Amino acid sequence: MRPQRRRDFLKTSGALLGGLFAGSTVVAAERTDRFVVKTNTVSRLERAGLDVVYDLTPANVAVVEGSESDLSGVSSSYAPDIEVRLQEPDVNGSAPTEAHDEPGYPVQWDKQDQQIPDVHEVTRGEGTRVAVIDTGVAASHPDLEHTVNESLSRDFTGDGFGAGVPAGGSHGTHCAGIIAANDANDEGVVGSAPGTEIVDCRVFSTTEGASFADILAAILYSVEIGCDAANLSLGAYPVPREANGDFYGKVLNSTLTYANKEGTVLAIAAGNDSADLQHDKNFISLPNEGAQAFSVAATGPKGFMFDAGDDAEGPESPAFYTNYGTNAIDIAAPGGDALLDAIETHPDTWFFDLVYNTLSTPTYENGEYVGATHEYGWKAGTSMATPQVAAAVALVKSVKPDLNANQVKSLLKNTASVPEGYDKTYYGSGYLDVLAAIES
Repeated sequence: MRPQRRRDFLKTSGALLGGLFAGSTVVAAERTDRFVVKTNTVSRLERAGLDVVYDLTPANVAVVEGSESDLSGVSSSYAPDIEVRLQEPDVNGSAPTEAHDEPGYPVQWDKQDQQIPDVHEVTRGEGTRVAVIDTGVAASHPDLEHTVNESLSRDFTGDGFGAGVPAGGSHGTHCAGIIAANDANDEGVVGSAPGTEIVDCRVFSTTEGASFADILAAILYSVEIGCDAANLSLGAYPVPREANGDFYGKVLNSTLTYANKEGTVLAIAAGNDSADLQHDKNFISLPNEGAQAFSVAATGPKGFMFDAGDDAEGPESPAFYTNYGTNAIDIAAPGGDALLDAIETHPDTWFFDLVYNTLSTPTYENGEYVGATHEYGWKAGTSMATPQVAAAVALVKSVKPDLNANQVKSLLKNTASVPEGYDKTYYGSGYLDVLAAIES
């Protein structure tokens, strides 16, 4: 795979597809030298002198590098590659990390609420595989070294730092820990499906963005290696439906439909913009609004480790930042919440309402990745809710291996329910119930 030239992404305001809405942390910027093409063959593209970076023709897609003039001579169905960024609520910037290895289950409200110890009496996710398409997963983290398949892991960025490393930041390691942190090593934290196998598909490097094309390629690779689920805690919003936005949506639809048909459930974060995805008809949220995406909203407690008074809420309550929309959301899961006033009034305990799990912070010297510091800490977001669902897919497939992707999603939705007193708008089919799903 040839290196990807991230410096070719345009950073000017004129290249912005979506811009910034209030509360949004996502910008989608066009690239000038690389294009996503709708096609079922790459031969004409190669004959035109274009460099085929990714042959994704099983999903009727290809990614090429070269001049637009050469491309326009052989195809009219294309658009520039774009940049997708991570979505994290601002509260994560205030959350602490911890470098010690003290057992962390007592503060894992998410695993307690999902009755994960009882789930593990039935299955730990053995015999399954989950791809984490993110900033990189630290294979050497003491709570993940048992689960990451480094030989199958891939670096899609072309930065040369490799795979099985958190070269793009700690986000991917946190997601992987939520899925599969070791429950049998008497240290650290617990994952929902510690018996599953994690494949690191790194699409983020030292820059803030990830290539849309790299993400598509990582999805197809996840299918190729037989992943039961792929976790995508990333996105771009708002992308206008007009012009290229419609094209990106169609390319995404064909890619996700192919993956779903081949048996890989795509758990995708709904986003953290507090946006009504049901009624924003002029915009697209990529990739969670693609066909066959299993879109995940976030919930969390208020006052898990402190007295929140009248503001107290349980783990199933909608998080303040989560995107929503009855038909736009498939399911809700624990992603963490926060009382913003409590950051000042309860500085030592407010962050316990976030999700606690594995972290690995990368270190660089002279621009080269030299290692990572393994830690534990708190994050919130639909990014944290999504791996809860990816893990649930692994757990279901472990006990019901003959189910296809649609059947797995239906089972998770049918065993979920909307909590009493809350609106379906924030839940889709309901709040994730892992134990009910594996026992049904």
